[in-house]
Amino acid sequence: MPELPEVEVVRRGLEPFVVGRVIERVEVREERSLKRHAGGAEAFVRTLEGREIREVARRGKFLWAPLSDARRTTSSPSSIGEALVMHLGMSGQLRVYAGESTQSAQASELPLREGPASDPERHLRIRVHMTGGTRIDFLDQRIFGGMHVSSLVPTPDGLAAGVGTDLPAIPESAAHIARDLLDPALDEPGLIRRIRTRKSPIKAVILDQGTVSGVGNIYADEALWEARLHYARPASGISSRKIRELLTACRGVMQRALEVGGTSFDSLYVNVDGRSGYFARSLNAYGKHGTPCPRCSRPLVRVQFQNRSSHYCPYCQRAR
Repeated sequence: MPELPEVEVVRRGLEPFVVGRVIERVEVREERSLKRHAGGAEAFVRTLEGREIREVARRGKFLWAPLSDARRTTSSPSSIGEALVMHLGMSGQLRVYAGESTQSAQASELPLREGPASDPERHLRIRVHMTGGTRIDFLDQRIFGGMHVSSLVPTPDGLAAGVGTDLPAIPESAAHIARDLLDPALDEPGLIRRIRTRKSPIKAVILDQGTVSGVGNIYADEALWEARLHYARPASGISSRKIRELLTACRGVMQRALEVGGTSFDSLYVNVDGRSGYFARSLNAYGKHGTPCPRCSRPLVRVQFQNRSSHYCPYCQRAR
């Protein structure tokens, strides 16, 4: 499943193409991709056509585009406006096709092409036509992701809801998602305190999207390896200093992944122009079981942990 770096790569790829453009026509090829939208395909199309996209925002693994009625301030939460929410799920992709009249220099420099991803017609679920000839295709092999329109609600702290937006409003359907480690508005001291109240294994805590969002199995294993923490240590027994070290490691590994387009192990994750990410070449622990630990040269191992695989070094990341 795409994690924070991959979703942020997609957000940055979408932004120059869609911001300020009006949605002219929407085609729904697969209603299962609208399972979270009340009213089905007809209501979805009617809600979107004729509206302008203001921004492309992200919190954790959630993407959303505030629509033309979104406002910064309001006397009533119901009048803040709405946003198009996009979630990639396990295999969702957003592919951009730019028209000749695309004006953004950044967009025009992006080499659009078909990558080794989902079949562009067989797995096409939703197609959005916009002014200027731009087209956004939502592809999804497994149909775990989707789109829906959600009302915007105020953020509890009154700060911008996520990366890519200055609106202190978040889609109601994503309001339960915590801020992520790349969010400028993240209260890191408060996050550390919350983590230390948890008795669950530290890996389970940082994977909990209600505690800190955007972290998935790949970057959890990498950060735990870098911080020399065993995945099963109870969070409440780890010092504030060590948790801060873990969060710093997690932020660092995601930033490095972001610089090279994220992590692609197969064709299920690609950028909006079909390119794969290359961070898999830089992984130290995830997927490296049986190979020497880059730090101590002892073999890395893989074990089952809460219906996932955990990759770690038994010597560097000792259980206590």
